[in-house]
Amino acid sequence: MMIEANGIELHVEQRGAGGPALVFLHYWGGSSRTWQHVVDALSPDYRTVAIDQRGWGSSAAPDAGYALSDLAGDVLAVVDSLALESYILVGHSMGGKAAQLAASRRPRGLRGLVLVAPAPPTPLALPLDARRGMVHAYDSRASIVATLQQVLAPDGLPDGDLDTVIADSLAGASPAKAAWPLATSQEDITAVVPLIDVPVIVISGEHDRVDPPEVLRRELLPRIPQARLVVLPGVGHLLPLEAPADLANVIKAFVLAQTRGGFFALPEARQEVALTRCGDCGMARLTASTTAPRHP
Repeated sequence: MMIEANGIELHVEQRGAGGPALVFLHYWGGSSRTWQHVVDALSPDYRTVAIDQRGWGSSAAPDAGYALSDLAGDVLAVVDSLALESYILVGHSMGGKAAQLAASRRPRGLRGLVLVAPAPPTPLALPLDARRGMVHAYDSRASIVATLQQVLAPDGLPDGDLDTVIADSLAGASPAKAAWPLATSQEDITAVVPLIDVPVIVISGEHDRVDPPEVLRRELLPRIPQARLVVLPGVGHLLPLEAPADLANVIKAFVLAQTRGGFFALPEARQEVALTRCGDCGMARLTASTTAPRHP
């Protein structure tokens, strides 16, 4: 469906029912389709709202207006348009940084924040020449495949997901493709992210080459004291496509903690956990790290 929000037409995919609603923001190069497997897992229990950010997917693509304030304003306008009374923001990469800014405004109804391989609140630490090169990462099928192999998902993606990523990246509007590396990624929101007053979980891929766990430990966690970090083993930056089942499980555990109380609902003590696997049963489980503080 199309929603007029923040002065622009935005495409939104809605599924499921039940609260809190889960509002998804995709990465630079993606679309609402990036979340399709995660939504498949969560929509039987929750209302899901996946947004094509401006310039991507089927949303309108203005010539300008791609600052973080625009992206954050878009998602909050969608929330208002849909009259969501209780919701959790789920942002991936670029969408994660936009979600941080949105959450810092303390909007009514926000119950939690899930940051998936997020861009930290600090400026992207790449020289200008490298960022200029990023502008052309999605110029062609060949350049997209190279970007995936070298940076985003070196271990590969299933063929169907690969086709989706290529189509989404090619379809992005030129202003949107250029805005993130040249300008938006350089925005510094460190002064406002401490204002976030809801529980936060940060989910990172062990082999992420874009925003690896050590960067998030250094640049993000100290600035959002209530945040917890979960590291998924053996995967890179495109967690919604590389590990959708594990990602959905962690999101669901976080949501349940907000509605029932539990581990993730303890904002006074930062804790890092690692996602491990049961070798016999193949099911993912969360285990606290040895450095984690004790909780009741």
